[in-house]
This record gives sequence, structure tokens and C-alpha cells, in this order.
Amino acid sequence: MLPKDFGRLAKTPDAEVFIDDVLVRRLLHDQHPDLAHLDIVLVDSGWDNAMFRLGDCLAVRLPRRQIAAALVEHEQTWLPRLAAQLSIAVPTPYRLGVPALGYPWRWSVLPWLSGRPADLEPPHPRQASRFGKFLRALHTPAPTNAPKNPFRGVPLKERAAAIAERLARLETKTDLITPTLKVLWQSALNAPIDTPPSWLHGDLHPRNILVENGVLTGIIDWGDITSGDRATDLAAVWMLFEDGMARRRAIAAYGPVSKATLRRALGWAIFFGVVLLDTGLVEHPRHAAIGEKTLRRIAEAGDSGI
Repeated sequence: MLPKDFGRLAKTPDAEVFIDDVLVRRLLHDQHPDLAHLDIVLVDSGWDNAMFRLGDCLAVRLPRRQIAAALVEHEQTWLPRLAAQLSIAVPTPYRLGVPALGYPWRWSVLPWLSGRPADLEPPHPRQASRFGKFLRALHTPAPTNAPKNPFRGVPLKERAAAIAERLARLETKTDLITPTLKVLWQSALNAPIDTPPSWLHGDLHPRNILVENGVLTGIIDWGDITSGDRATDLAAVWMLFEDGMARRRAIAAYGPVSKATLRRALGWAIFFGVVLLDTGLVEHPRHAAIGEKTLRRIAEAGDSGI
């Protein structure tokens, strides 16, 4: 997960609680003893969560920072209600965990979804239409009590200040901040939101999209689930697909998209690309690579950005 505040972060924040396989096994013994005998292997420890594989078919995800604790609760509450309408597998919580044994937050046991992150194994271009249809199925009206996220799904102008300094810094380090990209960014800032609020994943970058043999197998890490501008998620089209024809197929499969929505989606793609590249150059080569590829695709697409 990229954290809610990642637009301001320069490097991965320290964990606020120590999490290891010993703690995970103790929590399982305490709350789900029928699972405590399974092998536990650390998979990843990111900005917000630690992920352990549990046996062959399960995973355990635990927040490592207070700011992420509420995100796990959002995922536990809302993802089961959305899963049935989605055409790509999602990790609907299998068991729920509560604070115990000195660990202060809720946590989850999830199904293990096969595949590798899409930045390591890109989807085949033929998956573009399937991805567009997945987004259309997700982007349905959200209830009034849906989670509110001040960083995702909001008017893009609210993120402009977080990007201006990064754009200036990257302009001195790379050749990616072209005049055309600046024009596209400004156009996105000026594009009105002309769609009603809908459900969003909110953090739909390639590390949260799983691929196996070129096929999309799972969409993970739903902590930023929120109601807002669907253009935030549509930005993933530029992060996922190298081929411009594939990007256009994804958008066509999504369904009617206004020019304003496309401009905003392109702006969100620039936003994610800039932040991933800028923070990635500090300490995270995988994020830097995602950001660079995203911005390069936009730059090479010309005036339309598509």
C-alpha cells in the first residue's frame, strides 16, 4: 500500500510497533488457534502494513502504523459487500483479528491470491478490456456512510500543492517533465468533476494488481477504499499498459467516458507517476521504475496523453 499521506513522504516511515512471525503466531494461538500450526513467512513490510503468508492458502496482514489501522477496518467492513460484483478476485477477509497481546490494532487473515505484482509481471495487452470492465463494475454509487479519504478521489486541485515541488525537483533530475506533460497536468487541474461519487479502490498502482502468465489474477490492498472521483482509479490504465492501443481498449471497455474525466484520469496518472518516481529515487527502486514508466508513456503519447 502507498499510504494516505504518501504524497508528502520522502521515505518509508518507521514502524510504530514491532511485528514478526512470533507475534503473528501468538495472535493466531490467541484468536484463531486452528490456524496457528500453519507455516508463517514474511512476504512484505511496506509503508503501512506487514504481510505474512500463512500456509499455502492464506495470508495475515497487520498495520504497522496508527494511520493504517483505520484503513484495515474499512477493508474489513466494505470489501465483503463489494466482492460479489467484481470480475477479478479480491482478498475478502477470511478471519478478523482484534487488538491483543500488546498489539494495538485490528488485523486480518485473508485468502492468498496467486500471481506476482504487475510491475514485476505486466499483464498481457489482451487483459486491457477485462481491466476496464472490472473498473466499471467497481465504480458504482457508494452509500453516504462510505469511508472518506482526504487524499484519494478528491478534486485534483487539492493535490496540486503536493506535486508542484516534486515536479520542479524531477525536472532537474530527469527528462520526463516535458512541456507537453506540464500542459496535460494543467488541463487535468482545470477539468471539472462531471461524474457522481462512486466506490474507488483508491490505491490502484501495479504493486496492488496481481498477474500470472499475463492474466490478471487479483486486486489487493483495499485499505484506501473510498467514495470519490472515479478518475483516480482510471489512472491505473497508464500504470499498467505499455501499449497505447491496450490503454484505449481498457477505456473503451470501461464505457462512455467524458473528455473531462479522461483529462482528470490522465492528471491522476501524472500525480501517481511523479510521487512514485520522486519518492522512489530516495530509497525504493521499484516505485521509481513504476513512476518513470508511467510518465514516459504519457510523454510518448503526445498531446492527447493516451
